[in-house]
Amino acid sequence: MQLDRFLLPCVNKKIFGIDCLGCGLQRALIHVFEGNFKMAFFQFPAIYTSLLFLLVLGLHFVDETRNYSKVLQASAVANGAAMLLAYFYKFYSII
Repeated sequence: MQLDRFLLPCVNKKIFGIDCLGCGLQRALIHVFEGNFKMAFFQFPAIYTSLLFLLVLGLHFVDETRNYSKVLQASAVANGAAMLLAYFYKFYSII
């Protein structure tokens, strides 16, 4: 990956030494843009729920004729659950 030098460092990891819930999101997003969907999932399992959430959020702001609040809440809950599950799986599989 040539874009590694442009990635933002995780402040939580620098200060406390442990990953945050979003660690791996930037690299997974690069994998998605490159078409490496399997690698993106292994880098950050919640990448697809995060992209779905961002898509619905964008629709919520752009399309004012429809009400996206319920879909936005559901995608936020699904994304949060996926992030928590992935985080605890990564945390407890390392130990």
